[in-house]
Amino acid sequence: MTDHATAVTIYHNPACGTSRNTLALIRHAGIEPTVIEYLRTPPDGETLRGLLRDLQITPRELLREKDTPYAELGLGSGHWTDEELIGQMLAHPILINRPIVVTSRGTRLCRPSERVLDILPQPPQGPFTKEDGEVVIDAAGRRVVP
Repeated sequence: MTDHATAVTIYHNPACGTSRNTLALIRHAGIEPTVIEYLRTPPDGETLRGLLRDLQITPRELLREKDTPYAELGLGSGHWTDEELIGQMLAHPILINRPIVVTSRGTRLCRPSERVLDILPQPPQGPFTKEDGEVVIDAAGRRVVP
């Protein structure tokens, strides 16, 4: 059982390599997170606003453009208010960039995936390599900075 100090939640999209790598890094630290597949179980408005507050970013900064209806909806236009952008993310969860990880040490949009290392309650054990072959943690357990 995970206690509050080591509790980790990931807003995850299993089709996304960055999200898969982030989840693997969390598990490599010996933590089994709460996994929320946000396309199947989208956050409600209160949760999304709380994540934005904790991330300390604007709704526009959380918008995902690639492989979303961003262009068709005209979301690049500057006339959208923060509340309108939140409404679009609630209506089209694919617009929410991912993965978002919540721990007792903070909330981060983990792009790139190794950003999760800054907020994990315990470090990963041993070496770690991303799906694409990029080494994140070397054989000595040290973080590799590209």
